[in-house]
Amino acid sequence: MAETDVAGSPAATAGTLTDEESAATALPEFAGGEPEAGPVGTEASDAELDENLVDDSDDDSEDSGDSEDEDEDGSEEDGEGGRGGRRRGSVSLKRLEEEGEVAADYLEELLDITDLDGDIDIDVENGRASVAIVAEAGTERALKRLVGGHGEVLEALQELARLAVQARTGERSRLMLDVAGFRAARRRTLEEVGARACREVQRDGEPVRMDPMSAFERKVVHDVVAAAGLRSESEGEEPTRRVVVYPAR
Repeated sequence: MAETDVAGSPAATAGTLTDEESAATALPEFAGGEPEAGPVGTEASDAELDENLVDDSDDDSEDSGDSEDEDEDGSEEDGEGGRGGRRRGSVSLKRLEEEGEVAADYLEELLDITDLDGDIDIDVENGRASVAIVAEAGTERALKRLVGGHGEVLEALQELARLAVQARTGERSRLMLDVAGFRAARRRTLEEVGARACREVQRDGEPVRMDPMSAFERKVVHDVVAAAGLRSESEGEEPTRRVVVYPAR
């Protein structure tokens, strides 16, 4: 069982969980308030969002300015090919698998205490440990208590799992946590929003500023923009940090 002196015990975590069971939330759109009609401004439906994001409001672990917005210690870097990439390459597969196992121990105890049913999947993706709590048939609604109405419970739980790993290994973790498919579903919707922003920039030749997003959300958009051959940067400070999409140089 993982030592959780730093992160707090699973029992303490269970006592702070919100009773919100719906993972639906309004998707960050382009800056300027209410979404506008047309190919860019939209309001995502509850079904589209099931959840998300963030990698992660994920402090800035997943966020990229021109590449990635954060390196190992959480500091931002907006240049291409940053230190974060080198750090990921230096972490062994065995170490990342250990991170997943430690986090899984923590989360299994939390599920027992809260009397929630769910299977835990462990993987390594994009140079970081990935842990998912998968809902069993008919238990999706109850498990979304670990997500929260806007993903805030999931973000807090992910940070606690990272701290549990740090307490055991002595090293900072960039572990990603998903619950009931929240991040996976949100990623798909964010990819659509990012693609619409790219189309607007390509059509008008002007930068597009998006509404504030978590680090995970920003990272998804940065990846979409890069794939479209455009440029993007993050600007502002949390919690109002946002992505700006620019025409290609």
